[in-house]
Formats: sequence, C-alpha cells, structure tokens
Amino acid sequence: MPAQRKLGRATDQRKVILKGLVTSLFQNGKIETTEARAKEVKNIAEKLIAIAVKECDNFTSKQVKVSAVRLDSKGNKITNTKKSKNGNEYLVVEREVKTDMQRVDNPSRLHARRKVMNWLYKVKDAEGNSINLANKLFDEIAPKYKDVNGGYTRIYKIGPRKGDAAEMVILQLV
Repeated sequence: MPAQRKLGRATDQRKVILKGLVTSLFQNGKIETTEARAKEVKNIAEKLIAIAVKECDNFTSKQVKVSAVRLDSKGNKITNTKKSKNGNEYLVVEREVKTDMQRVDNPSRLHARRKVMNWLYKVKDAEGNSINLANKLFDEIAPKYKDVNGGYTRIYKIGPRKGDAAEMVILQLV
C-alpha cells in the first residue's frame, strides 16, 4: 500500500495540488474539495500544526539598534545640506538610532518554520499585501491548539458533485 494517495496524477502535479490546498486551508480556515484530496490535506495539515505547536514558544528576544529617519511635525524627512570634497552640494537625511526588542527564533523553531514553508505558497490578501502564512501558523493557529493532542481538522461530507458524482467534503480547522 502506498504512503500517499496517488490522486490519479503525476508526482509533481499531485504535490502542487496538495500545496495549494494546504495553503488555502491555512489562509481561509476551510476548503471544499473531494474526499480523497481532503484526507491527504488533512494528514499534511495535522503534521504541520503539530510541528508549529511543538515550537510555538521556542524563541528569545534581544535588543537591536535600529536606524530610523527623523521626521518633522508634518511627517516629512528632515534633510541637511552637505558639501563633498570636490565642492558639490547634496542633501543628507537625518537619522536617529533607537533600540528595539526583536524576536529571534531558536534553531529548532527555525528548522520547523522552514519545514512548514515547504508546504505553503506565498499569498496576498484582498488589498495586495503579502501574508506570511508561516507566521500566521506559528503566531495565531498553533497557540489555539497548545493543549490539544491532535484532531486539529474536521471533515464534513456535503454529498456528491453534480458532474462526476465525486464525494465532496468541507475540510476545516477545528
């Protein structure tokens, strides 16, 4: 018996379909697909969520110096005129250095994040802004399942598809 369902596709096509479905599941919280595909996506999604739950709080914070542009009361950049060695004048933007707390992943969390990113595509929201689904998985989805051991997704059967009578289901995060 094979480790994964073949879904009637070549390996590269099958992986593309599954990656797209996993990405849609984490982006929207639920997807509608055939039963065979949903079972495969459920296996993958459960493993990814389990990885994220395990590494949920595995990070440290450190102070980092950040150089930022100084702004006036109207929000415009403050500039100064400087003179170069050969006599040319040019504008230089004033900058201020701030210290800021930044989160740094530990090595095992970084490895887990890279594993998760292998199964996710880059997506954009309605306004065209990029959404980092790995961040969403680690920061929003995984903390919800911190005390749960498995069973992160649920499959609802909704009946056969009209064209080919394939069993359709809704796969959603619990």
